[in-house]
Amino acid sequence: MDLDEFWELIERSGRETDTRDARVAWLVDELSRRPVEEIIDYDVWWTTTHNRGCTIDLYAAFWFVFDRGSLDGFEYFVSWLISLGRETFETVAECPDLLIEQPEVLRLLEPVALHVNPIKRRPQNREKERPEFELLAYVRHDAYEQATGKDSAALGEAVAVRGVSGDFPLIPALGSVPRGEQWDFDDERELARRLPRIARYRAER
Repeated sequence: MDLDEFWELIERSGRETDTRDARVAWLVDELSRRPVEEIIDYDVWWTTTHNRGCTIDLYAAFWFVFDRGSLDGFEYFVSWLISLGRETFETVAECPDLLIEQPEVLRLLEPVALHVNPIKRRPQNREKERPEFELLAYVRHDAYEQATGKDSAALGEAVAVRGVSGDFPLIPALGSVPRGEQWDFDDERELARRLPRIARYRAER
């Protein structure tokens, strides 16, 4: 499985299903019926793609657009970005400031026009409306276990043999933080310099 095939699977899973749970189940079923090497390939591409999103400016974009700062939440947010497809993910990974222009993001932010926090406004039981998709990251593990009967730790070892490791989870105490030059999120000038579109959005809100 090459990178194009990885993205085709991700995008096809969205076309073939209409809920997040069904999407995860579809991917697990599709992968578990393939050769084990393809499941390892999928994990390699998932991990390297996920790592692309682990940057300080994308973390800042997530923080300022959704008023959220949890590192776990950021990890699940990057998974959600991947679920939106290759074009959207690569656009935002390349320029995090463009997050505020993505249709899926604007849909979630519609309550902002009413001067209401879009996340707090939504009932807690509407978790699937949040810009997070934690379960999508578990697809590779579940598929591997179904296909081999082995614990998914063996999958991690196979991926590590290929020289690939994940940047997540982020644990600042152990020196694990988003890549890039760290900056003070309270610095309005730096925000305007790095993320001008998002800075304007916040000023207009």
